[in-house]
Amino acid sequence: MDTIIKAIVFLPLIGFLIAGLLGTQIGAKASEYVTSGLMLIALALSWLVFFNVALGEEEMIKVSVLRWIQSGGFDVEWAFRVDTLTAVMFVVVNTVSSLVHIYSIGYMHHDPNRPRFFAYLSLFTFAMLMLVTADNLLQMFFGWEGVGLASYLLIGFWYKKPSANAAAIKAFIVNRVGDFGFSLGIFLVFVLFGSINLETVFAAAQSYLPAEGAEAAAAGAGAGEAVVNLFGMQLDKAHALTAACLLLFMGAMGKSAQFLLHTWLPDAMEGPTPVSALIHAATMVTAGVFLVARMSPLFELSPDALTVVTLIGAITAFFAATVGLVQNDIKRVIAYSTCSQLGYMFVALGVGAYGAAIFHLFTHAFFKALLFLGAGSVIHAVDGEQDMRYMGGLRTHIPVTYWMMFIGTIALTGVGIPGTVIGTAGFFSKDAIIESTFASHGAVSGFAFILLVIAALFTSFYSWRLTFMTFHGKPRASSDVMHHVHESPQVMLVPLYILGAGALFAGFLYHDYFFGHHYVEFWQGSLFTLPENEILEEYHHVPLWVKWSPFVAMALGLYTAWYMYIRSPETPKYLANQHRGLYQFLLNKWYFDELYDFLFVRTAKRLGTFLWKEGDGRVIDGFGPNGVAARVLDVTDRVVRMQTGYLYHYAFAMLIGIAALVTWMMLGSSF
Repeated sequence: MDTIIKAIVFLPLIGFLIAGLLGTQIGAKASEYVTSGLMLIALALSWLVFFNVALGEEEMIKVSVLRWIQSGGFDVEWAFRVDTLTAVMFVVVNTVSSLVHIYSIGYMHHDPNRPRFFAYLSLFTFAMLMLVTADNLLQMFFGWEGVGLASYLLIGFWYKKPSANAAAIKAFIVNRVGDFGFSLGIFLVFVLFGSINLETVFAAAQSYLPAEGAEAAAAGAGAGEAVVNLFGMQLDKAHALTAACLLLFMGAMGKSAQFLLHTWLPDAMEGPTPVSALIHAATMVTAGVFLVARMSPLFELSPDALTVVTLIGAITAFFAATVGLVQNDIKRVIAYSTCSQLGYMFVALGVGAYGAAIFHLFTHAFFKALLFLGAGSVIHAVDGEQDMRYMGGLRTHIPVTYWMMFIGTIALTGVGIPGTVIGTAGFFSKDAIIESTFASHGAVSGFAFILLVIAALFTSFYSWRLTFMTFHGKPRASSDVMHHVHESPQVMLVPLYILGAGALFAGFLYHDYFFGHHYVEFWQGSLFTLPENEILEEYHHVPLWVKWSPFVAMALGLYTAWYMYIRSPETPKYLANQHRGLYQFLLNKWYFDELYDFLFVRTAKRLGTFLWKEGDGRVIDGFGPNGVAARVLDVTDRVVRMQTGYLYHYAFAMLIGIAALVTWMMLGSSF
């Protein structure tokens, strides 16, 4: 098993090195086949590990690779930690990545830089696998930053486009904000526990707070004397642990594009469509969810941190859903959907339903990758057009893509019958989160429940709006574009079939394991679990109206979208004109980009210009190198003027010199 795990992690790295270093020698086709072939092997091995570890008898496996850092009491080994949580992430990451590799063979067929593209895809996958197999926080941070680097390279893949460069830089900078918090959280964990090895930290966490300390923490009081000075504040054990959790969560907010650190996610659409599927479905944006789930033994000791996680997740789910209502770019609608669904996952984490959060991460990977790759198929068919206002009537021209997008839509909106086993993947996982939130006794659980149900309504509306605007009604594209509309090749459609099957059946097949009767046996301690999990017990006994509320919201959103875009297409324009301010507010994404531009970008530019012109130019250069150089030039200019080249000038100067010398001698002899 050790060899299999090493192969899963390092095969994508080998693909990256071959395509990246030898791509020009072996050619584009060979680069595509090598990287995709290695990913398929990693995928097969990932499912083998999943069945052996998650669904089998194998317990947590630790695979040592090498000694890494030893400095005093700081000892970090590079090792792979494979438990149920890691096995689930293996399946998610490698399934989506393999299908994206295959899909890209068709989608990127005409791009001259295919070896570089496939090398970046494999590098991205390797970095994510390093993250999810981390046995310590430093190794996780290595994978964390590797994913950030690869996302920068992929988002800016078409680097000759200024918008792509700007989007890549934006993603990189916004994530640095979150990563700064993550790094501080790692430092604080080391200060509190004397280690960043996960096993050591989790073992110490069990006895970190005494029973009365934990109760005091829940009540908002201290739990003893100060143990750390953070930003000038003296913190006791309970508050120091809360600070560590919040700093770790700050990193999760950046990677998973949560409210306030979300602005990079929609702009990431500037990369090729397969990149969007890879980033939004299975890798970068789920890293934050994975981090909080992995550190659940710490978060469970801090009710305040869990409250913040719940609150931020609920606001993100609602905020992103409102923005998605009016977007016209097909990829941006799906991007805001991703942002909203990540909010659902964090709410589940915040209320302690860790299994439900990872369950939604698992199902979301299938239907969101399906929607993004389906959108890529649409864009491929209409000659690169992404604005849904110039689509319409495509259902009969690209029927396979239409039905795959239809499956993705019913999975995202959670179509299913409450109280039964009839439903799509999103139905099982999303409803589990909503019902768990209602069952929770957290400080903001009621507020979060309301926002999640409203977000479910909005999700249904914008998802069906996308379907109706793209595939139904009269064609709004030019006759030339419509004449060339064609279905995608099989190399692009086969990944859609596989993802479609997952979007339909993954929830039904695995619900009992992720958040059902086999919950404790399935997770085997890889998440914070108790033999009698309160939230799980109460989740099964919520009132009937709670179970039906997501269904009603979904149906209402579907009917509203049908009425506005099929029955009465003039209604959206009328409402936009009647409520111009609200429409512009949502269309401009709550003006967060403008606000951040005013607060940070312009301020930084003004400060930089001032320091450049005044500090560097006038003061440092003026009194430093430039000032000294100017004075030297002044002196040399005057000396140069004395060198005229005329003989009588030199004779006159010599006479003056002789006269001065004689005068000095005469005066000197008289004394």
